[in-house]
Amino acid sequence: MITTWPAPAKLNLFLYITGRRPDGYHNLQTLFQFLDYGDTLHIEPDQSGNISLLTPVAGVSDEQNLIVRAAKLLKQAAETSNPLLAQAGARISIEKTLPMGGGLGGGSSNAATVLVALNYLWQCNLTSDELAKLGLQLGADVPVFVEGFAAFAEGVGEQLQPAQPEEKWYLVAHPGVSIGTPEVFNDPGLTRDTPVRDLAALLAAPFSNDCEAVVRKRFREVDELVSWLLEYAPSRLTGTGACVFSEFDTESAARQVLELAPKGVRGFVARGVNVSPLRRTLSERPATA
Repeated sequence: MITTWPAPAKLNLFLYITGRRPDGYHNLQTLFQFLDYGDTLHIEPDQSGNISLLTPVAGVSDEQNLIVRAAKLLKQAAETSNPLLAQAGARISIEKTLPMGGGLGGGSSNAATVLVALNYLWQCNLTSDELAKLGLQLGADVPVFVEGFAAFAEGVGEQLQPAQPEEKWYLVAHPGVSIGTPEVFNDPGLTRDTPVRDLAALLAAPFSNDCEAVVRKRFREVDELVSWLLEYAPSRLTGTGACVFSEFDTESAARQVLELAPKGVRGFVARGVNVSPLRRTLSERPATA
Protein backbone atom coordinates (compact mmCIF):
# COMPACT_ATOMS: atom_id res chain seq x y z
CA MET A 1 0.00 0.00 0.00
CA ILE A 2 1.38 3.41 -0.99
CA THR A 3 1.33 6.01 1.80
CA THR A 4 1.83 9.76 1.42
CA TRP A 5 3.91 11.91 3.76
CA PRO A 6 4.77 15.64 3.77
CA ALA A 7 8.33 16.96 3.91
CA PRO A 8 7.77 20.60 4.89
CA ALA A 9 10.05 23.57 4.41
CA LYS A 10 11.53 25.50 7.32
CA LEU A 11 12.55 29.08 7.86
CA ASN A 12 15.31 30.38 10.09
CA LEU A 13 13.45 33.33 11.60
CA PHE A 14 16.82 34.48 12.93
CA LEU A 15 20.31 33.01 12.62
CA TYR A 16 23.36 34.10 14.60
CA ILE A 17 26.85 32.60 14.49
CA THR A 18 28.45 32.72 17.92
CA GLY A 19 31.77 30.98 17.29
CA ARG A 20 33.79 28.50 15.30
CA ARG A 21 34.35 25.05 16.73
CA PRO A 22 37.62 23.08 16.69
CA ASP A 23 36.04 20.62 14.23
CA GLY A 24 35.46 23.44 11.72
CA TYR A 25 31.72 23.66 12.27
CA HIS A 26 30.09 26.74 13.76
CA ASN A 27 28.05 27.30 16.91
CA LEU A 28 24.69 28.86 16.14
CA GLN A 29 21.63 30.35 17.72
CA THR A 30 18.64 30.07 15.42
CA LEU A 31 14.85 29.95 15.55
CA PHE A 32 13.23 27.31 13.34
CA GLN A 33 9.63 27.49 12.18
CA PHE A 34 7.93 25.20 9.64
CA LEU A 35 5.86 26.16 6.62
CA ASP A 36 2.66 24.46 5.51
CA TYR A 37 4.38 23.94 2.15
CA GLY A 38 7.02 21.51 0.95
CA ASP A 39 7.85 18.28 -0.85
CA THR A 40 5.67 15.16 -0.81
CA LEU A 41 6.98 11.61 -0.42
CA HIS A 42 5.13 8.47 -1.47
CA ILE A 43 6.32 5.38 0.37
CA GLU A 44 5.30 1.77 -0.25
CA PRO A 45 6.77 -0.60 2.35
CA ASP A 46 7.51 -4.16 1.29
CA GLN A 47 9.46 -7.25 2.32
CA SER A 48 12.07 -7.13 -0.43
CA GLY A 49 14.89 -6.04 1.85
CA ASN A 50 15.72 -3.32 -0.71
CA ILE A 51 15.36 0.46 -0.71
CA SER A 52 14.28 1.69 -4.16
CA LEU A 53 14.15 5.38 -5.05
CA LEU A 54 11.81 5.65 -8.01
CA THR A 55 12.52 9.35 -8.66
CA PRO A 56 16.31 9.79 -8.64
CA VAL A 57 17.81 13.28 -8.68
CA ALA A 58 19.97 14.13 -11.67
CA GLY A 59 23.62 14.23 -10.67
CA VAL A 60 23.01 12.63 -7.25
CA SER A 61 23.66 8.91 -6.83
CA ASP A 62 21.37 6.83 -4.64
CA GLU A 63 24.28 6.31 -2.23
CA GLN A 64 24.52 10.10 -1.77
CA ASN A 65 20.78 10.80 -1.72
CA LEU A 66 19.57 11.63 1.79
CA ILE A 67 16.32 9.75 1.22
CA VAL A 68 18.12 6.46 0.59
CA ARG A 69 20.74 7.11 3.26
CA ALA A 70 18.03 7.80 5.85
CA ALA A 71 16.14 4.60 5.02
CA LYS A 72 19.29 2.47 5.21
CA LEU A 73 20.42 4.15 8.43
CA LEU A 74 17.07 3.46 10.11
CA LYS A 75 17.03 -0.14 8.93
CA GLN A 76 20.56 -0.74 10.21
CA ALA A 77 19.72 0.76 13.61
CA ALA A 78 16.41 -1.09 13.99
CA GLU A 79 17.78 -4.50 12.94
CA THR A 80 19.95 -4.63 16.05
CA SER A 81 16.87 -5.07 18.24
CA ASN A 82 14.62 -6.78 15.68
CA PRO A 83 16.43 -9.09 13.21
CA LEU A 84 13.17 -9.59 11.28
CA LEU A 85 13.60 -6.06 9.91
CA ALA A 86 16.38 -7.40 7.68
CA GLN A 87 13.57 -8.16 5.21
CA ALA A 88 12.07 -4.67 5.43
CA GLY A 89 12.16 -2.72 2.21
CA ALA A 90 10.48 0.25 0.58
CA ARG A 91 9.75 1.87 -2.76
CA ILE A 92 9.98 5.64 -2.45
CA SER A 93 9.14 8.48 -4.81
CA ILE A 94 9.14 12.22 -4.26
CA GLU A 95 7.27 15.20 -5.66
CA LYS A 96 9.97 17.85 -5.38
CA THR A 97 8.83 21.45 -5.01
CA LEU A 98 11.50 22.92 -2.74
CA PRO A 99 14.58 24.28 -4.54
CA MET A 100 17.99 22.75 -3.85
CA GLY A 101 20.40 25.18 -2.23
CA GLY A 102 17.53 27.42 -1.18
CA GLY A 103 17.96 27.46 2.60
CA LEU A 104 14.54 25.87 3.17
CA GLY A 105 15.90 22.56 4.45
CA GLY A 106 14.50 20.42 1.64
CA GLY A 107 17.08 17.63 1.79
CA SER A 108 17.05 17.49 5.59
CA SER A 109 13.26 17.46 5.61
CA ASN A 110 13.19 14.61 3.08
CA ALA A 111 15.54 12.59 5.29
CA ALA A 112 13.48 13.28 8.42
CA THR A 113 10.24 12.28 6.70
CA VAL A 114 11.78 8.97 5.63
CA LEU A 115 12.98 8.28 9.18
CA VAL A 116 9.60 9.11 10.74
CA ALA A 117 7.50 7.38 8.08
CA LEU A 118 9.49 4.15 7.89
CA ASN A 119 9.79 3.98 11.67
CA TYR A 120 5.98 3.91 11.64
CA LEU A 121 5.49 1.68 8.59
CA TRP A 122 8.13 -0.86 9.59
CA GLN A 123 7.07 -0.69 13.26
CA CYS A 124 10.63 -0.09 14.41
CA ASN A 125 9.31 1.59 17.57
CA LEU A 126 12.20 4.05 17.91
CA THR A 127 11.40 7.19 19.90
CA SER A 128 11.54 10.66 18.37
CA ASP A 129 14.75 11.35 20.29
CA GLU A 130 16.32 8.16 18.95
CA LEU A 131 15.29 9.11 15.41
CA ALA A 132 16.68 12.62 15.92
CA LYS A 133 20.06 11.19 16.96
CA LEU A 134 20.10 9.10 13.78
CA GLY A 135 19.12 12.15 11.77
CA LEU A 136 22.02 14.17 13.13
CA GLN A 137 24.34 11.76 11.31
CA LEU A 138 22.72 12.95 8.06
CA GLY A 139 22.67 16.69 8.74
CA ALA A 140 22.45 19.30 11.50
CA ASP A 141 18.92 20.35 10.50
CA VAL A 142 17.43 16.85 10.40
CA PRO A 143 16.61 16.58 14.15
CA VAL A 144 14.25 19.59 14.18
CA PHE A 145 12.30 18.09 11.27
CA VAL A 146 12.12 14.74 13.08
CA GLU A 147 10.85 16.29 16.31
CA GLY A 148 8.34 18.37 14.36
CA PHE A 149 7.99 21.40 16.64
CA ALA A 150 9.20 24.97 16.18
CA ALA A 151 12.39 25.30 18.15
CA PHE A 152 15.20 27.53 19.33
CA ALA A 153 18.38 25.71 18.36
CA GLU A 154 21.96 26.00 19.56
CA GLY A 155 25.18 24.06 19.00
CA VAL A 156 25.33 23.20 15.30
CA GLY A 157 21.53 23.27 15.36
CA GLU A 158 20.96 20.01 17.21
CA GLN A 159 20.33 21.38 20.73
CA LEU A 160 16.61 22.08 20.57
CA GLN A 161 14.33 24.00 22.89
CA PRO A 162 10.61 24.23 22.03
CA ALA A 163 9.47 27.70 20.98
CA GLN A 164 6.21 29.38 20.03
CA PRO A 165 6.95 32.16 17.53
CA GLU A 166 3.99 33.97 16.03
CA GLU A 167 2.50 32.04 13.09
CA LYS A 168 2.69 34.68 10.37
CA TRP A 169 2.18 34.48 6.63
CA TYR A 170 5.32 34.48 4.50
CA LEU A 171 6.19 35.28 0.95
CA VAL A 172 9.21 33.10 0.12
CA ALA A 173 11.11 34.11 -2.99
CA HIS A 174 13.93 32.35 -4.84
CA PRO A 175 16.31 34.45 -6.96
CA GLY A 176 17.24 31.60 -9.29
CA VAL A 177 20.67 30.76 -7.87
CA SER A 178 21.79 27.81 -5.75
CA ILE A 179 24.02 28.45 -2.75
CA GLY A 180 26.10 25.76 -1.08
CA THR A 181 26.31 26.02 2.71
CA PRO A 182 30.12 25.46 2.83
CA GLU A 183 30.60 28.37 0.44
CA VAL A 184 29.03 30.72 2.97
CA PHE A 185 30.53 29.27 6.14
CA ASN A 186 34.03 29.30 4.66
CA ASP A 187 33.84 32.96 3.62
CA PRO A 188 36.48 34.97 5.57
CA GLY A 189 34.05 37.89 5.84
CA LEU A 190 31.39 35.89 7.72
CA THR A 191 30.44 37.22 11.17
CA ARG A 192 31.43 34.53 13.68
CA ASP A 193 31.41 36.36 17.01
CA THR A 194 27.83 37.41 17.69
CA PRO A 195 27.33 37.39 21.48
CA VAL A 196 25.41 34.48 22.96
CA ARG A 197 22.02 35.60 24.31
CA ASP A 198 19.12 33.81 25.95
CA LEU A 199 15.92 33.21 24.02
CA ALA A 200 13.97 35.98 25.75
CA ALA A 201 16.58 38.55 24.73
CA LEU A 202 16.67 37.26 21.17
CA LEU A 203 12.90 37.37 20.82
CA ALA A 204 12.84 40.96 22.09
CA ALA A 205 15.44 42.15 19.57
CA PRO A 206 14.94 42.71 15.81
CA PHE A 207 15.52 39.42 13.96
CA SER A 208 18.43 39.13 11.53
CA ASN A 209 20.70 36.56 9.84
CA ASP A 210 24.49 36.72 10.16
CA CYS A 211 24.88 34.99 6.78
CA GLU A 212 22.94 37.64 4.90
CA ALA A 213 25.72 40.20 4.42
CA VAL A 214 28.09 37.61 2.91
CA VAL A 215 25.41 36.17 0.64
CA ARG A 216 24.26 39.58 -0.59
CA LYS A 217 27.86 40.52 -1.36
CA ARG A 218 28.56 37.29 -3.25
CA PHE A 219 25.23 36.99 -5.07
CA ARG A 220 23.87 40.08 -6.78
CA GLU A 221 20.56 38.32 -7.40
CA VAL A 222 19.98 37.85 -3.66
CA ASP A 223 20.98 41.43 -2.90
CA GLU A 224 18.51 42.78 -5.44
CA LEU A 225 15.73 40.53 -4.17
CA VAL A 226 16.19 41.54 -0.52
CA SER A 227 16.29 45.22 -1.49
CA TRP A 228 13.05 44.86 -3.46
CA LEU A 229 11.18 42.95 -0.74
CA LEU A 230 12.24 45.39 1.99
CA GLU A 231 10.11 48.00 0.27
CA TYR A 232 7.02 46.03 1.31
CA ALA A 233 7.71 44.17 4.56
CA PRO A 234 10.42 42.97 6.98
CA SER A 235 12.54 40.62 4.85
CA ARG A 236 15.70 38.57 5.26
CA LEU A 237 17.61 35.49 4.17
CA THR A 238 16.72 32.03 5.48
CA GLY A 239 19.62 29.76 6.40
CA THR A 240 22.53 30.33 4.05
CA GLY A 241 20.09 31.17 1.23
CA ALA A 242 19.33 31.53 -1.57
CA CYS A 243 15.68 32.01 -0.56
CA VAL A 244 14.53 35.25 1.00
CA PHE A 245 11.30 35.67 2.96
CA SER A 246 9.02 38.54 3.90
CA GLU A 247 6.56 38.37 6.77
CA PHE A 248 2.94 39.50 6.64
CA ASP A 249 -0.06 39.42 8.95
CA THR A 250 -2.43 38.14 6.25
CA GLU A 251 -2.29 35.80 3.28
CA SER A 252 -3.82 38.39 0.97
CA ALA A 253 -1.13 40.97 1.77
CA ALA A 254 1.60 38.43 0.96
CA ARG A 255 -0.06 37.44 -2.32
CA GLN A 256 -0.43 41.06 -3.41
CA VAL A 257 3.34 41.52 -3.17
CA LEU A 258 4.06 38.19 -4.89
CA GLU A 259 2.05 39.39 -7.88
CA LEU A 260 4.51 42.28 -8.21
CA ALA A 261 7.59 40.03 -8.27
CA PRO A 262 10.27 40.94 -10.83
CA LYS A 263 10.68 38.72 -13.87
CA GLY A 264 12.71 35.59 -13.13
CA VAL A 265 11.83 35.51 -9.44
CA ARG A 266 9.98 32.39 -8.32
CA GLY A 267 7.99 32.48 -5.12
CA PHE A 268 5.16 31.11 -3.04
CA VAL A 269 3.05 32.14 -0.07
CA ALA A 270 2.74 29.87 2.97
CA ARG A 271 1.74 29.97 6.61
CA GLY A 272 4.31 29.57 9.34
CA VAL A 273 3.31 26.72 11.66
CA ASN A 274 4.76 25.62 15.00
CA VAL A 275 3.66 21.99 14.60
CA SER A 276 5.01 20.56 11.38
CA PRO A 277 2.74 18.96 8.75
CA LEU A 278 4.77 15.76 9.20
CA ARG A 279 4.04 15.65 12.93
CA ARG A 280 0.33 16.27 12.27
CA THR A 281 0.24 13.52 9.63
CA LEU A 282 1.86 11.03 11.99
CA SER A 283 -0.64 11.86 14.75
CA GLU A 284 -3.53 11.15 12.37
CA ARG A 285 -2.28 7.66 11.43
CA PRO A 286 -3.76 4.62 13.19
CA ALA A 287 -1.66 3.31 16.06
CA THR A 288 0.53 0.36 15.10
CA ALA A 289 0.27 -2.96 16.90
